[in-house]
Amino acid sequence: MDLTGLLDKALDLGDEGDWEGMAELLREHLEEFENEPAVHCWLGVAEREMGLDGVAYERFKRVVMLDPVDPYVLATAGNGLATFDDPEAERALRTAALTAPNVARFMYGAYLSREGQHEKALEELTAARELDPDEPQVAYELGVARALAGDRTVAIDAVGDAVRMDPEEGWTRVVLGLLLLEDERFEEGLGELSEGARLSPDDIEAQLLAALAAAVVERQDLAYEMLERGRMRAGEGDMPLVREVEERLDSGASFARTLLMDEAVPDSLRSRLSERP
Repeated sequence: MDLTGLLDKALDLGDEGDWEGMAELLREHLEEFENEPAVHCWLGVAEREMGLDGVAYERFKRVVMLDPVDPYVLATAGNGLATFDDPEAERALRTAALTAPNVARFMYGAYLSREGQHEKALEELTAARELDPDEPQVAYELGVARALAGDRTVAIDAVGDAVRMDPEEGWTRVVLGLLLLEDERFEEGLGELSEGARLSPDDIEAQLLAALAAAVVERQDLAYEMLERGRMRAGEGDMPLVREVEERLDSGASFARTLLMDEAVPDSLRSRLSERP
């Protein structure tokens, strides 16, 4: 199998969510293509999705050492290194952004925003949006950068654009819901949260956030529905939070609001905004 055929087949498996099959295929041909950065890169992506973070990290380090000419491969590896706070991530992402701005500027901007370099991040992400105005991930990352910079109103607009471009992306809708709740736009926030939770049934936290938000606006049927959706998929470690949310629902809207606005929304939003693409 030649390199192009191997990568096409591997990426097809990734598109299907078959990360184990993708990893197995690439490992079978790793010795044959040991100096090909793309093979190491996509193997690292598959291993990261399988939860093999340490192994994936070493793959991404290898990619950067091989000095890839494909800026998307370099950006993907740089983004992988950024997850581990490796200082090499900045150089890799910056180089990729300079050599192929239409591909990599949003990744570089996303890295900068999470490093607290808000002005530079917004410059990169604004440019990325101009280059690709119809890409929902770019709009989302611009919204994240605005939120991290403390500009909630503009952040809501940008993340809202991402939702309009890809309404089936549950994570984005949950983040939009949290931003709206933080802005005390409870009905709108509940709408986005509940829809995001339905699109992401394994996101236990999203179900419980939606339950609390529904209780705040006194939609009790929806509140208990979302609570049960969370309970059905909750693991043992999730049950204390499930029980706490249930107690707040039973106690009334003011008790639900206190937990939602004082703890749940700030904590969840902080965590989700810090997640790298």
